[in-house]
Amino acid sequence: QSKRTFSLLYNNIPFASSPTKTNFKDYKKFPFKKLYLSKGKEIQTNLQIMSSAAATTTKGGRGKSKAKAVSRSSKAGLQFPVGRVARFLKKGRYAERVGSGSPVYLSAVLEYLAAEVLELAGNAARDNKKNRIIPRHIQLAVRNDEELSKLLGGVTIANGGVLPNIHQNLLPKKASKGKGEIGSVSQEF
Repeated sequence: QSKRTFSLLYNNIPFASSPTKTNFKDYKKFPFKKLYLSKGKEIQTNLQIMSSAAATTTKGGRGKSKAKAVSRSSKAGLQFPVGRVARFLKKGRYAERVGSGSPVYLSAVLEYLAAEVLELAGNAARDNKKNRIIPRHIQLAVRNDEELSKLLGGVTIANGGVLPNIHQNLLPKKASKGKGEIGSVSQEF
């Protein structure tokens, strides 16, 4: 084997120079069966393009190959775990039976609420010039939002503090600027 360097082409686009063993490992990432030298010579490779369904092997080569497992969360486009929510719904004995759509719906609702609270808490953290969300930011976010405040009305957030609020009657009165104040009542009619 010579150590001569040459460029590989894939659809007439330069792919790699000096095809070493490490480069040949990278070929599996690209969907082609034939490699071409820049001078037009053809190299046959033993790469096979496989669909995701045929990616796994079968026992003894008999029957259909198993498709790669896809989670219910990814099917629904969610980050929250649908399978875990389904397990908790069954284990909690909230009902005798649990429908297939109910854990998906509940996961979507929980994910939406979490995203909403995190967005508002992130805004509160940014307003306070902080990069990290702390319980105080969550408290400010929840209590300043009317709907979330109603939903979490009976919830106490640990280390959340209270909203800054001073009643109007407790504020000091403005100093009077002389006679004829707006608040004074005139005797003349």
